[in-house]
Amino acid sequence: MISLWSDTDAGKFADNPLQLRVYSSRLLGQQPDLVLHGGGNTSVKVSEKNLFGEDEDILYVKGSGWDLATIEAEGFAPVRLDALKHMAGFEQLSDSDMVRMQRAAMTDPYAPNPSVEAILHAIIPTRYVDHTHADAVVTITNTPDGKDRIRELYGDRVLIVPFVMPGFVLARQIHQMTRDIDWSQVDGMILMNHGVFSFDDDARNSYEKMIDIVSRAEQYIETNAVPVQHGASEHKAFDLLTLARIRQAVSVYRNAPVYAVPDDSTEAREFACLEKVHDIATRGPLTPDHIIRTKQKPLIHDNTADGAVEVENYAAAYQAYFDSNAQPNQICLDRAPRWAVWKQCGLVAFGATLKEAGIIADISHHTIGAIQQAEQMGGWHALPEKDLFDMEYWELEQAKLGKSRSTPPFQGKIALVTGAASGIGKACVEALLEHGAAVAALDIAPAINGMYGRDDVLEIICDVSDDAGLKQAVEDTVRRFGGLDIVVSNAGIFTANQAIENMDAESWRLSMAVNLDSHQRLIQYSAPYLRHGIDPCVVIIASKNVPAPGPGASAYSVAKAGLTQLARVAALELGADNIRVNTIHPNAVFDTGVWTDEVLAGRAQSYGMSIEDYKANNVLHTSVASSNVADMVCAMAGKAFAKTTGAQVPVDGGNERVI
Repeated sequence: MISLWSDTDAGKFADNPLQLRVYSSRLLGQQPDLVLHGGGNTSVKVSEKNLFGEDEDILYVKGSGWDLATIEAEGFAPVRLDALKHMAGFEQLSDSDMVRMQRAAMTDPYAPNPSVEAILHAIIPTRYVDHTHADAVVTITNTPDGKDRIRELYGDRVLIVPFVMPGFVLARQIHQMTRDIDWSQVDGMILMNHGVFSFDDDARNSYEKMIDIVSRAEQYIETNAVPVQHGASEHKAFDLLTLARIRQAVSVYRNAPVYAVPDDSTEAREFACLEKVHDIATRGPLTPDHIIRTKQKPLIHDNTADGAVEVENYAAAYQAYFDSNAQPNQICLDRAPRWAVWKQCGLVAFGATLKEAGIIADISHHTIGAIQQAEQMGGWHALPEKDLFDMEYWELEQAKLGKSRSTPPFQGKIALVTGAASGIGKACVEALLEHGAAVAALDIAPAINGMYGRDDVLEIICDVSDDAGLKQAVEDTVRRFGGLDIVVSNAGIFTANQAIENMDAESWRLSMAVNLDSHQRLIQYSAPYLRHGIDPCVVIIASKNVPAPGPGASAYSVAKAGLTQLARVAALELGADNIRVNTIHPNAVFDTGVWTDEVLAGRAQSYGMSIEDYKANNVLHTSVASSNVADMVCAMAGKAFAKTTGAQVPVDGGNERVI
């Protein structure tokens, strides 16, 4: 590991210790082998004037919820140093009371809650304190003779602390251990199975002590680890139907839809092919701090077993784990796994949001690397189950269970929208995203590529009349997000106005291919995955032309009528699998690609109206926009239509002929 310190950059903050603290904290956060997603914490001690003009020693410590990689000055909580030192001398203090007292000792009531390790930072007498969960160091401590290895590696320059729970208990233990030590003779602390502390009165020295400690550990592993012998197992591709079934089962035990993001990287596949992967992957996390995100162990999926049954068995085992370790009044968390090892295929991360799934994926990647390194040095040796349980059910985490959290209605759900580059399709994508869904956006227009530029949108150039391409798009959606819940079959075209007697065969064929046939194929390819979806549904975008056709639009009207009948039959056939199929008949949605100037002029002429009169030709004399149709799509995909299938709903401002 190399130092990222720049004297030029740091020099900008020479007269501002807090901003220098921000700078060096970000250096730590930039290196994922040191900290991951909010892990670790840092602090700086300063002297400031209080409200009465008196000098007061303040500890600025990383606040809860902030990430070292992106932390700002306002992410540090200012706490009176004397109060923290006084708390360190208590014989007993619950962590909830500790948090309350730390909060009361803050000089800024609007700052975030101080880190639960604020007292520990206060005990260390240096100006700067850095704390990480460095992979290499923790890996060494997770071997059977980890303490001896740490002592061999660092000698007396590093204080070794046996694992205890973070918070007051840890602070109290270190307070007692260090009463008589000469801090100038110590470069850092190793918390067994937990992490590393470095400290110094100089910010650069504190940071580079951390880099040195971790670099030594990395070199030690490189020297002492025997190369992994990967088995001869043949890599396999993820079975997408099984992935959807597993995701559905995990969602049931999570009590909310989740994404299931597969990882078939080389590292993931090689780990999944290890002969004893079941044994080593289930011994425990890299550091107990990870258990809050990953639970004690992953789900192990054997390609020969039913994935849904394995999730059920995981949930039963988790319940037994809780029952054997729980104290009175503790509330059992959901019993769903957070990640899985899929033998011979790779890893899968489960998250209520894609961000959560990404965090879990990062942690699992670091974990499998550490597991293999530890195995090479005598064996992966995580904390005992009781210690892991105590961390997972820490009172500060349990307190969060009582807090209500509002979530978007479609959070964790997966949608697919055709014709997504413009008009109604684009509006549907935007509305579904606003409601929390992840969306596969399909369109024949190359402009779809890069149109949304978001992790929760899969942009696919797809000609829906191309069966192979459409099938691939559905599979790509499942492969990206883990399943399929909502299908918005919207793609359509309006061929030139032609009387029946003048209809050319190609226009008729093209209208049927896009406006009818492609929808049948989309339902066909989607149904197997929708069957394992969460409250699955199909929304068909048909047309007012079904109940009230107009002259010159036979190819369009017939195709849309056939589409409507298709939707009715699909509702009958798919209802047994709890898949709802409903239809929307839009009209006068003039901000869509269908309504070209030519088409608009032709329709107005056929009714003997001006263009402006034609646009207002509805009962409500209102303008209908693509967003209005999208609102109905979201309604049909949501609770309002939870008990409805086979419905046909107009979104047209009221059409006299339809009414």
